[in-house]
Amino acid sequence: MVMHNPPHPGEVIKELCIEPLGLTVTETAKGLGVSRKTLSALLNGRFGISPEMAIRLSKAFGGSAESWLIQQSQYDLWQAMQKQGEIKVKAFA
Repeated sequence: MVMHNPPHPGEVIKELCIEPLGLTVTETAKGLGVSRKTLSALLNGRFGISPEMAIRLSKAFGGSAESWLIQQSQYDLWQAMQKQGEIKVKAFA
């Protein structure tokens, strides 16, 4: 089941992981072993969570890598569903 308009995972990371710990983007990026630019792009919804980033987030903030990827997948699917009328295919059933 797809949730209604899920937030981008970057928002979740910012609001539930980074802000409560009082971390800066720079501190968080360093701790995750990624560039500040990469983390900023994720937090601002320009990048999604890759499998490697899911592992990093799991190690840094908890939760499984799979749960981080599921959040991204739910977001991506909801976005695609908004454009499903534009997707033209031939049914083979």
